[in-house]
Amino acid sequence: MGSNYLGYSEFLEEVRGKRIKTATIAEGQGGTEISATTTDDRKIRTTATYLDRGLVGDLIANDVKFDVKPREEGSLLMTLLVSWGPMLLLIGVWVYFMRQMQGGGKGGAFSFGKSKARMLDESTNPVTFADVAGCDEAKEEVKEVVDFLKDPAKFQKLGGRIPRGLLLVGPPGTGKTLLAKGIAGEAKVPFFSISGSDFVEMFVGVGAARVRDMFDNAKKNAPCIIFIDEIDAVGRQRGAGLGGGNDEREQTLNQMLVEMDGFETNVGVIVVAATNRPDILDAALLRPGRFDRQVYVTLPDIRGREQILNVHMRKVPLGQDVNASVIARGTPGMSGADLANLCNEAALMAARRNARVVEMQDFEKAKDKILMGPERKSMVMPEEERRNTAYHESGHALLGKMLPKCDPVHKVTIIPRGRALGVTMSLPAQDRYSYDREYMLSQISMLFGGRIAEEVFMHQMTTGASNDFERATALARDMVTRYMA
Repeated sequence: MGSNYLGYSEFLEEVRGKRIKTATIAEGQGGTEISATTTDDRKIRTTATYLDRGLVGDLIANDVKFDVKPREEGSLLMTLLVSWGPMLLLIGVWVYFMRQMQGGGKGGAFSFGKSKARMLDESTNPVTFADVAGCDEAKEEVKEVVDFLKDPAKFQKLGGRIPRGLLLVGPPGTGKTLLAKGIAGEAKVPFFSISGSDFVEMFVGVGAARVRDMFDNAKKNAPCIIFIDEIDAVGRQRGAGLGGGNDEREQTLNQMLVEMDGFETNVGVIVVAATNRPDILDAALLRPGRFDRQVYVTLPDIRGREQILNVHMRKVPLGQDVNASVIARGTPGMSGADLANLCNEAALMAARRNARVVEMQDFEKAKDKILMGPERKSMVMPEEERRNTAYHESGHALLGKMLPKCDPVHKVTIIPRGRALGVTMSLPAQDRYSYDREYMLSQISMLFGGRIAEEVFMHQMTTGASNDFERATALARDMVTRYMA
């Protein structure tokens, strides 16, 4: 217990021997603690279970100066912390995991019924119709919504009612989300953005609560736009699953139907949704009064692709030889997202060769990489396989040149690209929207050209034509079962 600690009896002997000069007596619930200084200035201490009243007389009798004070005990807060600390720690860990599981985030442990919609206003949403290209018809369809948000009286004085819901339908990457942002940017109104999957939770009723909260917030900021991306995640046809009427997704959909067109109509709140699967949406969601206008955002044509390229090329330093119309002509079937990726890949190609501007050769290399896959120049191939690949691709190119209905051959390479040992790429001279029987038979003939060249010139058959057979079989099956050609 330390070299300066004495037993109580020893301390009394020191007092009676007049070897103690001063003493301090501290008494408390845990007993009495005595600290003393000897005549030779040593510090000693001792303890007793209770205060010995006779000790005071001994101290006085032996000329010891002493003081009596309460003993310092631990504070009540410290006592509670020590005793309840483990329990509080367990509660804190439980609350933390509940927040993570339920997506409480900033709103607290039990705020999972709050909407996760993010609000963008005029200062945080710089997108306008000038940034949306390649879908002129879709922009014309939604301009009425913009005009209504700017001047509602113009329509209301004639008894007109603006559509409460716009459903943007189209393949992935065609710019549906960008078009919705453009509507809000042009109208200069608040824009609430949320994904359809943000409504779905493991607890029944949470999604419906989030729908109510989202529309309540929107009504406070009316006129405004609510944009729901990928609405097919929550708007699927009811009764198709095994969950019955108490399914969480169906409860969420029911609440959305009521909010869009129920007893209380949300005036000034326009719902814009996007999906690439309109066929699986519930019929009640598409009826007039809810999503009563469907806007088709299709893949851009050659003129639309040129406009989209011009939008994305504004952010890139271009060389003198870059021609957007030539690039648009060589990228049929590409969506707006594909064209944005093309511009980005071209910029990366130029950066690799330390160029100061992006030139036409960079766009050509980027287009080849996207359409045919990256080059694999380091791949080691035996001479016989390379010769076989050359004859194989020559067979495709020869038939593509000779058959009148085939698309013109754009590029042939025997350098391995992606998963192919060689590639013959054909591009249509103009955008096609329908195909006749002769064209499809010519495509099948061109696909068989590679195997025929192997048999004629190499006197063998290899597995390199397996993909050609798959594509030719799929096209022939579609001709019989779908096109009746």
